[in-house]
Amino acid sequence: MSAFRYENGSLMAEDVSLADIASRFGTPCYVYSRAMLEKAYQAYRDALTAVNRSDALVCYAVKANSNLAILNVFARLGAGFDIVSGGELARVLAAGGDAGKVVFSGVGKKPDEMRAALEAGIFCFNIESASELEHLNRVAGELGKKAPVSFRVNPNVDPKTHPYISTGLKTSKFGIAFDQALPLYRKAASLPHIAIKGIDCHIGSQLLDPAPAGEAAAKLMGLVEALEAEGIKLHHIDVGGGMGIRYRDESVLPTADYLAPLLKALEGRHEQLLFEPGRSLVGNAGLLLTKVEILKHGEERNFAVVDAAMNDLARPALYDAWHDIAPVTPRADDGASYEIVGPICESGDFLGHGRHLTLAEGDLLAIHSAGAYGMAMSSNYNTRPRAAEVMVDGSQVHLVRRRETVAELYALEAPLP
Repeated sequence: MSAFRYENGSLMAEDVSLADIASRFGTPCYVYSRAMLEKAYQAYRDALTAVNRSDALVCYAVKANSNLAILNVFARLGAGFDIVSGGELARVLAAGGDAGKVVFSGVGKKPDEMRAALEAGIFCFNIESASELEHLNRVAGELGKKAPVSFRVNPNVDPKTHPYISTGLKTSKFGIAFDQALPLYRKAASLPHIAIKGIDCHIGSQLLDPAPAGEAAAKLMGLVEALEAEGIKLHHIDVGGGMGIRYRDESVLPTADYLAPLLKALEGRHEQLLFEPGRSLVGNAGLLLTKVEILKHGEERNFAVVDAAMNDLARPALYDAWHDIAPVTPRADDGASYEIVGPICESGDFLGHGRHLTLAEGDLLAIHSAGAYGMAMSSNYNTRPRAAEVMVDGSQVHLVRRRETVAELYALEAPLP
């Protein structure tokens, strides 16, 4: 059950009115439900415990939403973390995360990021190229350490998702080609400052059909057996993340059902299992609260200009993504079809097309399913301060990121002398 529901004619976040949140913190404002974050994480834990895999490590993909409060919620639950930058590592540690449960993915790790991760004592580096392996071996040698590694292997499986978030095809920049994996593991075994720990695979995001992930895992097992035949034994198998969520009318399986084909492919293996979910943990646990500033009626289209924009939520402009947009306090009139747009000076600045709503200037709207890749992808385009973020915990509301001031946006700049 969603924590966002109507009570007495007003949309609530757990036990708090969104209208009250807007009054206290202004708009635009991201609103997160702690109960929904915990419920989504627990669904993974329950599914794994049910198949005697309670030792599996669920590593939250920090890129989905990196707010410290969200990271702290997952850290308290015992989660690991999947990071793709030194900055994300710093966030995890600042939020109380355990470095020993961190996996470091990404195609362009810099030497200083490698150094910071080695000094922190992370769980594993997911290596994505032969060159990266050499760089890491050198950095680890300079520190007198051995770097724990797995290779992110590209299984060339079609995940049946948007091409921008498909990462497991042979044309992708991510990972290493399947037929290059065995030679690279041999190379890694010969390097003095590398310790082989596992194998990794991630085929894409917003996956609704579990079959491709199961197919990828099955291909991975063939490679694991080939490694064993050469005396290369792995400690863990990381099958990535990517489970999708419901934005509109998608058919989304319960977590246990989605994981079933993956776990079936891994049946009989004794290595520790790792998962890297992001969107499925935070996507539906957050919404973007915005206010109607201007209603503009035209001959062919009606526009509702709101105070949120593409700089606050990039997904509609970037992917033509659909988010449900609902009034905080619904009106009883017949309404009209509106383009929901922001004030950014771009024709692509839209949050929703053709939404049938009954609106008046000053009304509040909730843009649902915005907990993933919302605030994390926001920008200051048009010199707009980014939104505030709040976390609702029952009847309590915590400001977990205050709104920026305009002066802060240019505080690091200077005019010419």
